[in-house]
Amino acid sequence: MSRKLLSAEPDPQDPEIRDVLRAVRTILSYIGEDPDREGLKDTPRRVVKAMAEHFSGYAADPEEPMQRTFSEIAGYDEMVLLSDMEFHSHCEHHMVPFVGKAHIAYIPDGKVVGLSKLARVVEIFSKRLQVQEKLTAQVADAIQRNLKPRGVAVVVQARHYCMCYRGVQQSMAWTTTSKLTGEFLDNPATRDEFYKLIAMKKTY
Repeated sequence: MSRKLLSAEPDPQDPEIRDVLRAVRTILSYIGEDPDREGLKDTPRRVVKAMAEHFSGYAADPEEPMQRTFSEIAGYDEMVLLSDMEFHSHCEHHMVPFVGKAHIAYIPDGKVVGLSKLARVVEIFSKRLQVQEKLTAQVADAIQRNLKPRGVAVVVQARHYCMCYRGVQQSMAWTTTSKLTGEFLDNPATRDEFYKLIAMKKTY
């Protein structure tokens, strides 16, 4: 994706930006609207500006947040869990939102990363056109590749507007995906502890 499209304020003099602005006007006309009426005159610019926020993940490197790690952890080798991280993404099939929460756990092998960095990884991958299954795998793989822990567990739960408000219109349906590696995959006790901790968090 062009970095120009991801700027905070679109430049109407840029030829690429002008193409996108025209495309939004075309869509407005296609659905039966008048793009020149008062309420819609500035809509193309607002849409392009919103895209900078919706799809900011294309301009960010998901590997970068995990480059700084900490090894002075007093030998800590138990689970680290960050749960209930809210995220907002867009379905790559219909370009409509899906929103929910991500839960991440890992078992360090001599080093840890700042907790906010895990949330940042989720944010970067979610701010792209996505499918939930791929998002889940990307987050888990990035953590495993960079931290090299003894195991990673990622669970993502989301509501998909492409299913809530169109098609089958199941507005209360939730989708859950998971990706486990290392001890979370091979050790049933570790896996059960992870799932129990997520369930306990919902009762606090």
